[in-house]
Amino acid sequence: MAATSGAPVPDDNGHGRLASSLTARYSDWVLEALDELPGSFLLTDPALPGHPIVYASGGLAALTGYAPRDVLGRNARLFQGAATDRAAVAGVREAVRAHRAHQAALLNYRRDGAPHWVLLHLAPVFHARDGTLLHFLAVQVPIAPAAATRGATCHATGHLLAACRDEASRVAEDFPCSTHAAKVFVDMDKRGLEAEELRVASDCEKEMATSMANNIVSVLNRYSKLTGLVVSSQRCSSVGIPALSSSLNLSLGRIKQSFVLTDSRLPDMPIIYASDAFTSLTGYSREEILGCNCKVLNGPGTSLEVLEEACTVDLLSYRKDGSSFCDLLHVSPIRDASGKVAFHIWVHLDMGAKHEFNGLVPEVWLLGAVGAVRVAVRGLSASGSLLRPSQ
Repeated sequence: MAATSGAPVPDDNGHGRLASSLTARYSDWVLEALDELPGSFLLTDPALPGHPIVYASGGLAALTGYAPRDVLGRNARLFQGAATDRAAVAGVREAVRAHRAHQAALLNYRRDGAPHWVLLHLAPVFHARDGTLLHFLAVQVPIAPAAATRGATCHATGHLLAACRDEASRVAEDFPCSTHAAKVFVDMDKRGLEAEELRVASDCEKEMATSMANNIVSVLNRYSKLTGLVVSSQRCSSVGIPALSSSLNLSLGRIKQSFVLTDSRLPDMPIIYASDAFTSLTGYSREEILGCNCKVLNGPGTSLEVLEEACTVDLLSYRKDGSSFCDLLHVSPIRDASGKVAFHIWVHLDMGAKHEFNGLVPEVWLLGAVGAVRVAVRGLSASGSLLRPSQ
């Protein structure tokens, strides 16, 4: 395998054991798939002593000067230095302890000692079924100086990713041996960088980091299915989620709108049913989404305040692949036969797509799904066939 490849190479230093952290969970082909992705990113395994790096991309070498062989088996703190903000590092550590996603601007150091600002996007990778934490994904996006981004417009994340790919390819061609990648930065003027004020990542850079992370997790998800594992960036678990009866599943399956049903009686109101239209709209399979909270669709720019009560709102939601859509969302409680709130229904409508409303305004069309779900739930709840008999 070429020296610039991000895939771990078995050797006497135990890199084969590190590689198995990935291949045992995502199949042997995942390394090749990750090598083809652009950008600077790494994967760590919290289950191994020292929480070591088990994968490093070729783009990481271009950005930091560290070849994959230099970082595999080491903790990601090796990129930090004397002027790295301790408070920012503490925030990253807290996110790791809490097993949650996190973004932070960090002053990191390249292999030759040159400081550089990056937006670190941290994302946990969970077992989709039981919620076990498997890996942490860390994406590094360079933060440009404010003067360089003033007045600039982010037209498309795809263009940014293409530029990142082109830059990584250019560096790889100019410096075919990754052990010499640090030479790219030797002549950099480092004066005053450590003392400058904290750089703030632009919305464009944040969007790029989020999109890259979602794309990488999608690759892991695709290859994890080959082992029967299935992973997700959200801690979703169907353990403890009530199994709906075949009658209720059949009734809900006839409703063509995009919606999910959440159980208000369980902690964090997990999703217990997702319609076909919802999985088509968001890119999440039922196996991935069951057990999740509806905040799985939240992202940069999502206004959470509007979701504090039942209502119809315009919301910026995100698909699994990181793309956003203008979501006309209706949230409504569903009461059982006794009058108690048992579920909430979340009906989603992509306002950027063409729809046939049969003469109805979109809000009324959304309410049609609510009415159909209420009829199904109340009728089966009264007959005692809401859950599977085995429950």
